[in-house]
Amino acid sequence: MTRRLRLPGAGFGPRLSAVSGALMVAAAVTASDARAWVPGDPHLDTTPRTAAEADRIARVIEAPTDFTMPEPFEENPGGAATVRARTTADAFSQPSANIDFAHELDFKVGNGLFRKLWVSSPASTLASDGLGPLYNARGCQNCHFKDGRGHPPEGPEDAAVSMFLRVSIPADADPLMADVADYVATAPDPVYGGQLQDFGTPGHPAEYRLEVRYDEVPVNLNGGEVVTLRAPTYRAADLGYGPLHAAAMLSPRVAPQMIGLGLLEAIPAADILALADPEDADGDGISGRANVVWSREYERPMLGRFGLKAGMPTIREQSAAAFSGDMGLSTALYPAHSGDCSAAQADCRAAPHGAAEGEAEVTEETLDLVTFYSRNLAVPARRDVDDPEVLRGKQLFHDSGCASCHRPKFVTHRLPDRPEQSFQLIWPHTDMLLHDMGPALADNRPEGRASGREWRTAPLWGIGLTARVSGGENYLHDGRARTLLEAVLWHGGEGQAARDAVVAMPAPDRAALIRYLESL
Repeated sequence: MTRRLRLPGAGFGPRLSAVSGALMVAAAVTASDARAWVPGDPHLDTTPRTAAEADRIARVIEAPTDFTMPEPFEENPGGAATVRARTTADAFSQPSANIDFAHELDFKVGNGLFRKLWVSSPASTLASDGLGPLYNARGCQNCHFKDGRGHPPEGPEDAAVSMFLRVSIPADADPLMADVADYVATAPDPVYGGQLQDFGTPGHPAEYRLEVRYDEVPVNLNGGEVVTLRAPTYRAADLGYGPLHAAAMLSPRVAPQMIGLGLLEAIPAADILALADPEDADGDGISGRANVVWSREYERPMLGRFGLKAGMPTIREQSAAAFSGDMGLSTALYPAHSGDCSAAQADCRAAPHGAAEGEAEVTEETLDLVTFYSRNLAVPARRDVDDPEVLRGKQLFHDSGCASCHRPKFVTHRLPDRPEQSFQLIWPHTDMLLHDMGPALADNRPEGRASGREWRTAPLWGIGLTARVSGGENYLHDGRARTLLEAVLWHGGEGQAARDAVVAMPAPDRAALIRYLESL
């Protein structure tokens, strides 16, 4: 008989009992159980909490009832790792505040590697060659400029360095994930691979040019205000290697901000899974689901945490995938020296690479340092937490249902080897689950257990500093929203009720809600 992976927590109503349910699950899990059936990081999910500790944490993270003053420690969304909010574009580029001197050096070296520009082979700079032959960017920082958000192309002359199109086609089955319920198998495009690269090294044509067209969609708000949304249409123009597969599914992706990733990785898987309510058992209209993906690092199904559809389980694996897909660089996890080049792209596969015999272009040490850097990009402190309008906006955030998915608080694992992230009260404003966001935001491309209408709840910490870091505002998976209010108005599906509540608010209430978001 085929064993189906049963995700724990499905029986808990996520809004009424998820706080206690999450901690009950965490307390009940033994070390062996965690490795056997909780699809989290085996390195992290091995030490259960005691019942007393679980009860204590449940009280700390329960929803507020008094909105006349800030909650304890609310100004420190990253716990002890929180840093002072800078007034410059470097607000997202600081190391964890609780990092020690030796590890701060690792952070700085990792920063240098994150900013490094790679070149094509052969080259005299042996430590930096191997780029491509097809690629989207020459360095991590090119997409995540100042460790912040990317943006869609702003006109025909703007190269979409921080945005690309993922591509896949339907597949019959994935034998590695046969035991995972609701897993949707896909395969790379037989010619273009898993994502479209808009640059090529000399002699290798780029795969495409991204075209974006916007149509205006007016939305009438209570009080007479009209907000104009821009509905995008994407086209893969100037295809360099022939047509895409007839069943190709494209998904636009803008690079997300980088802060707080290590803290998100340190949330116990059981706490996330206990919030899932796939059948909407409590009838609140919110039915978050966990993505479960295959981990190359641990060779097993694991909870997806990273990426816009939670398609990656760990920061290290996410980093390795970016080296491969975005820059065409090999790692131990993605050993192909030609990156995302398919078997149909013979010249790309045969091109010179930058690896020594039996090695990868990105060494294990380099990957570890970039991972450490990504894990320790600190969350800036909140601003104006005691401002009356911010507190009013916070109450509206909860009353309108926004907090049902953008869950404010978690407590991380005890991690002896990761002290910066160990046992911290954090405020990411996400449940790390997948939610149906309606047809307007659908990319119609499944990823693991995520359907073509589902996206992982985006963390909101630091969102009020977006313009300061990135020089502008572009929200949602494809950067279509130019303001926080536009981002809210695009919500459909499970977010429709909260969106409609915002539309119906008097203008001063909407302003208070946005002021609260800007304080995060």
